[in-house]
Amino acid sequence: MARDRPRFLVLGLDGATFDLLDPWLASGELPFLASLADRGLRAPLASVFPAKTIPAWYSFATGLDPGALGIYGFTEPDGGPGKSRLVQTFRPAEAVWDRLSRSGATVGVVNFPLRAGYPINGFVLPGMLTESPDCYPARLRGDLEEALGEPCLPELPPYKATERAEWLDLAVRSVQQRGRLTEMLVDRYHPGFLFALFRETDRVQHQHWGELARPMAKVPEDLRRFWRAVDAACARIDAAFRADGGPAVSLVISDHGAGAATSEFFTNRWLAQQGYLRFRGGASDLRRRVVSSLLLASDRVPLARRLLGPVADRLRGSPRGERLSRAIAGETSFEAMAPRIDWERTVAFSYPVPEGIYLNRYNPTLTPERGAEVMREIRERLARFPDARVEVFDPKELYRANHADRAPALLLRIDGMATDLRMDFSYPHPLLKRRPAYFYGSGIHRMNGILLAGGDGVAHARLLEPLSLLDVAPTVLDGMGAPIPPYLHGRSFADRLGLAPA
Repeated sequence: MARDRPRFLVLGLDGATFDLLDPWLASGELPFLASLADRGLRAPLASVFPAKTIPAWYSFATGLDPGALGIYGFTEPDGGPGKSRLVQTFRPAEAVWDRLSRSGATVGVVNFPLRAGYPINGFVLPGMLTESPDCYPARLRGDLEEALGEPCLPELPPYKATERAEWLDLAVRSVQQRGRLTEMLVDRYHPGFLFALFRETDRVQHQHWGELARPMAKVPEDLRRFWRAVDAACARIDAAFRADGGPAVSLVISDHGAGAATSEFFTNRWLAQQGYLRFRGGASDLRRRVVSSLLLASDRVPLARRLLGPVADRLRGSPRGERLSRAIAGETSFEAMAPRIDWERTVAFSYPVPEGIYLNRYNPTLTPERGAEVMREIRERLARFPDARVEVFDPKELYRANHADRAPALLLRIDGMATDLRMDFSYPHPLLKRRPAYFYGSGIHRMNGILLAGGDGVAHARLLEPLSLLDVAPTVLDGMGAPIPPYLHGRSFADRLGLAPA
């Protein structure tokens, strides 16, 4: 790798979107991010589909789309019907830092969603998928905690409105701590490439999108404090990275965008109504239908609407609360309902990726020809769905490669992703047009992520046409003078940064 090439810092802000950030950048609340936007390259960054944290960040890291990786969500099939597991890893594909490490660069990875670190020319401090994942080197976490004088903070717990102040304070402390510990790692390892991820941005947006999207003067101070902490932590890491000397380029990217959540679509409920998913003996869920109808009616009454939120808070996330909820309303999850499904007559279902519809391999009569016919029928019927705009994709239309053993047969996107897709049977009708106030959060993912770039030689430009999340890995390789494998799915935009190609 050429020694005169710049070093690269990539800061990940999970779920960040210009739809939210533009007023904040203009207001002066986020001086570091605003400085990149004012002096460097700014562009929308199109996510992959499904625009979910795991497939998106793994696609960024490898430069390969979800079909090539066989990763379409947080979970993947694992054994029989109704069984799944957390996605294990993006390997055997290689991440951009693996390629750079092999080329001789010192690399660092902070808080990327991995179950464990692994040997590399540098360090890996994983996050998200396990509470205290193994690091590389093995003593890294202990050394950091000793230097920090406190334990490394884990992923944010489930949100409860009654604990808003404590939850947002923890989000701020997590962001601040990541800034400090990443600064320490830069001082110790002097990486030529560094990736650091802030997952908290997505968690806060999911929960508080309605408040964050208000005019700036009306955004609550606790949310402003959080975003100021994110900006300050990014500035701290950037300053430490640049202090090592020599040319350096900083990229701030997001894995996907975000927006308001407006409605819910229950795919398995629709499949059951259309006769593609069958229950044994016509299993009745009358109790659930009655309870859900009462909840929806209560949500329209102002006093009851205010009371439902705290009650849902108490039930959600606690084993005792979950048991009580099931005792009152019955089972609703796909996992719990799977034993009641007639797998010898069912032809299609949605599980374990909510955007996906899968053909039932456990139906002995479902020939490949009949399966193709079913998929055509489903596409035609969903295209005619009267109350929502349903886009249906064959994975072959989205991806360059496809893992048939793990891939859905079809993928759905509804109302431009403003409608959330659900796999459970909580409500009697497929479409819940108006989201109840007691539902989790007010934000949902969109395709429109962000890219901000600044540093030595980076020209000021504002692109209107989106770049792709898949373009980032080949750009870093190109910018640092490492070879770009011809089979990567993105293209380098190093020339847009003012960098000569390798």
